[in-house]
Amino acid sequence: DSLRCARLSPLPSSAVRIEIPLNDWARLGVLFTGQGASAAGGRISVCAPLPPMRGLDVGHSRRRFLQIGALAGAAWAGRGMLPAKATAASGDAEAGDQVRIKMAGYNLDRVAGLVDGRVELKGCKSEFEIAKIGDMNTDVFSGAQSRDITEIGLSPFMLAYANEAFRDYTLIPVFPVRLFRHKSIFIRTKGSIREPKDLRGRRVATPGYSSTSLTWIRGIVQHQYGVRPDEIEWVVSSKDSSAAEAGKISKQESLIPDGLTVSRGPAGKDESELLLDGDVDALFHAAEPRAYSAGDPRIQRMFPDSRKTEQDYFEKTGIFPIMHAVAIKKSTIKAHPWLPEVTFQAYARAKKMNYERMTKLGWVENSLPWFAQELEETRRLMGANFWPYGIESNRKALEALFQYSHEQGLAAKKLTVEELFHPATLKLEDVA
Repeated sequence: DSLRCARLSPLPSSAVRIEIPLNDWARLGVLFTGQGASAAGGRISVCAPLPPMRGLDVGHSRRRFLQIGALAGAAWAGRGMLPAKATAASGDAEAGDQVRIKMAGYNLDRVAGLVDGRVELKGCKSEFEIAKIGDMNTDVFSGAQSRDITEIGLSPFMLAYANEAFRDYTLIPVFPVRLFRHKSIFIRTKGSIREPKDLRGRRVATPGYSSTSLTWIRGIVQHQYGVRPDEIEWVVSSKDSSAAEAGKISKQESLIPDGLTVSRGPAGKDESELLLDGDVDALFHAAEPRAYSAGDPRIQRMFPDSRKTEQDYFEKTGIFPIMHAVAIKKSTIKAHPWLPEVTFQAYARAKKMNYERMTKLGWVENSLPWFAQELEETRRLMGANFWPYGIESNRKALEALFQYSHEQGLAAKKLTVEELFHPATLKLEDVA
């Protein structure tokens, strides 16, 4: 991969021809146009006047190439032959070499392009590690901070920022996991609870307390149905039946605010067992409790037609609840300031790739018999870009969660979008 530089006799003695392998040229992300530039045989040759230099021989290293390129660029700028803007990679101090980036997240259809390498971060050589949300949270807030870019629980990040002055990472408006939450309330089939107002004064189990999902459920129950968290007796289970999928519960997901009645469930019992044994009257759960997933007839969702209930909620509020965001280490951004925007665009490309696959092949690849009709119905209700990234398309959902967290006594203050998200991403929006 050496660079060939040689003086050419017809040119002034202060001129140099630089032959650059095309793959290096593409990696740099620089496009020169104008007199003296040509491409042939897999290489680009450019001729530019340079100040007098000594020892310009064949076989210069890439480091020497960067020095030469800088001088050539300065000379060419005066001739109007440099582009007004380079790609993200060219903003890096080591543009000739790709920046190594460690990423982590779930292997979701909307990020699969990043996981398998079909989508690349421009200027980067990325390594994507599949991980669980509790473990990713812990790595960021109290662990080794081993990833440059990571999926993160939105509420845990909010609490670390508001309550612990955590500033090591910043967010970009990419939301890998979001979920409507009416489906997440479970009751006993033969119990006395039938609707949200029946929760007042009753015992409700949760695995953890301050996770994003539980914050959303409590906020919805309060703002849609008028039942405040302090009107419920909370029981935090000692085990979580979804731990294998979620990972360990981080410290930020276990915060218990003042002013509530909260107790710990019996040792060794998960949330399903608390409900089935009559220790509690209802259950809020981020995933699905083990007993429900196993088809136990003694447990059911509070809202029998939760799909219709959630569609009505979206039509009324315009909110598609956000669970996870993407965080980037600030020290990595300091070294590579272009990284937040490049990362946003890469996630957007992966999502668009998934949209296209769902349209073309989802009806045959997915095992759901009515997948195509479900996709059509979702687009009719929520639009072509039903899983949007960017601030403005998600501001209402973000601000609702900020409000819920503060009024539930979790976040010490009501947070703002501008505090949590990197400034270079505040105006970014993706399209379907």
